[in-house]
Amino acid sequence: MLKPDLILLHYAGGNVYSFNFIMPYLEKKFNIIPIELPGRGKRIKEKLLFDKNLAVRDVLNQILDNIGSNQFIIYGHSMGASLGFSVISELEKRKFYPLCFVASGNPGPNIKNDIQRYDLPKEKFISELKLLGGIENEIIENKQLFDFFEPILRADFEIVEKESDLNGEIKISTPIYALMGDKEKFCCSIQNWKNYTTSNFKYKLLSGNHFFIYDHPKEIAEFIKESYETQCMYKGMFS
Repeated sequence: MLKPDLILLHYAGGNVYSFNFIMPYLEKKFNIIPIELPGRGKRIKEKLLFDKNLAVRDVLNQILDNIGSNQFIIYGHSMGASLGFSVISELEKRKFYPLCFVASGNPGPNIKNDIQRYDLPKEKFISELKLLGGIENEIIENKQLFDFFEPILRADFEIVEKESDLNGEIKISTPIYALMGDKEKFCCSIQNWKNYTTSNFKYKLLSGNHFFIYDHPKEIAEFIKESYETQCMYKGMFS
């Protein structure tokens, strides 16, 4: 039997390699398809995107090019969760239905940080990055490295922070399974996600800040696998 596809959508500043830390725990179960936006990783020669509509279209086209008729699920962290939700809405319009959507590091639509990081002066921008975590100090403190990553980070933040609330009225029929770190600013709002699906919803908090994912690769992999298996049971499928 063919393994189901697992689509991975990276966070701001991420790339196709961002989930390498978790892949060893998922490779036996899934055919893993990491997606990346232009301007980084394998797409370094392409122009960065600054508009959410363009980013959604880009991710949507990559997914449609890869999934074929295979069963698939989508996992996104932070910006990846925001894009994933919008992309699933577009997929459903085209009669493609993920078995489930796993969203981490994101409390869902209509809950936003008041700070627009993409437009901050450099010193305040760096302070915000340090608060978020996930970026090694060696990169922040190395001018050449940081000058390379800064435009990518600002472009990605602009995608999610400058958008008009495109997701506000959307509901998807795909089940949503949500994860957040218990020290994240909006972790108490994680159940907000249940307002945006007409299907099953489940959530879990793990210890840590916005990049708690690096502290819990096994737990997150198990959560993804359990979410998939739960939906297989509901649909009478077996993997």
